[in-house]
Amino acid sequence: MTHPVLLQIDFDYAGPWGEDLAAAAAPLAADIAAEPALIWKIWTENREEGVAGGWYAFTSREAADTYLAKHSARLHAFGVDSVRARFLNPNSALGALTRSPLS
Repeated sequence: MTHPVLLQIDFDYAGPWGEDLAAAAAPLAADIAAEPALIWKIWTENREEGVAGGWYAFTSREAADTYLAKHSARLHAFGVDSVRARFLNPNSALGALTRSPLS
């Protein structure tokens, strides 16, 4: 059985933020939503620290690796040079106690 893999990505970002980012990134969000192995994405932003990114759940590490390569290239094309990524595995037993959607 394959277990979900979490991918956390963040990068230095100067804006736009909030609703302005939502409007500007709607086509990007549609493209990300079409990733075949994506379970979900949570978009993240921190205006005070000047960072944005997201938490992703994928069906496999291979799918997450493939997506990271694609998204890193896309971000670099947008002028983002500071892409940071981490892969993590959820603990489903503990997640079940705290209402995780991956339990």
